[in-house]
Amino acid sequence: MVAIVDDDQAMRTSIERLLQAGGYDTASFASAEAFLDNSVGETAIGLVLDVELEGMSGLELLRRLQSSRSTLPVVVITGRDRPATRARAVALGCIDYLRKPFDADSLTRALERCAAIRGTRSPGSFNPKE
Repeated sequence: MVAIVDDDQAMRTSIERLLQAGGYDTASFASAEAFLDNSVGETAIGLVLDVELEGMSGLELLRRLQSSRSTLPVVVITGRDRPATRARAVALGCIDYLRKPFDADSLTRALERCAAIRGTRSPGSFNPKE
């Protein structure tokens, strides 16, 4: 299971379809607050997290996860790549930082690292064009 937090419905749907085509189960949320109100983070192999969200930002959610000593690996995604944002995300412990639009292979590799960190198996490599 991969959790997705992005306030853009079209982006959430695209990521869900991509991951489901690769054999992943997904749970998606339109806000950081909705994610925090759910317990999926306890069982997910990773979190795909947008930086710019309405309400609590993705970086604030990442900071809260870090301060609570969460072991959930986080892949940060953003449409507005800024050096300061990237540096803060890395300092807060994200395992990867992807700029939108990102390719399927980049996300797959990041999720394989998430699975390894969580000690689980990922569905494996996939080609969404098949």
